[in-house]
Amino acid sequence: MSTTVVAPLTIADAELLVTTARRAAEDAGVTVSVTVLDAGGHLLAFRRDDRAVLISGETSTRKAYTALQLNAPTADLVDAVQPGGLFHTLPTALDRPLLFIAGGVPVHRDGRLIGAIGVGGGAPEQDHGFATTAVRALA
Repeated sequence: MSTTVVAPLTIADAELLVTTARRAAEDAGVTVSVTVLDAGGHLLAFRRDDRAVLISGETSTRKAYTALQLNAPTADLVDAVQPGGLFHTLPTALDRPLLFIAGGVPVHRDGRLIGAIGVGGGAPEQDHGFATTAVRALA
């Protein structure tokens, strides 16, 4: 039996994700908080600008956690939590509430989930763009 080993998300990777997302946000004139989690949900990197709304830090963390737990961009999950949706009851089933607002994106390497990034502080569509820009920079 062979085992495929996939390199984990490193601190250097996490710092690149944070820097890239922050730079994209600054270029757009937006102040954001950025959170990066590893595949186990452990905090690898976090940045909150002093000009950011205080809640943006919690928002970015919950977006990253949601993207990690469901292995999907949070922007793709909004309809799933509506009444009758696939995940309607899921947010109360976990120990940490999930956040179904665009801005959380899973990070993959060699087709495997290795972590997630969450961005909060801009409009949801902006946050999603900043997070996806950062993930593309890692590839």
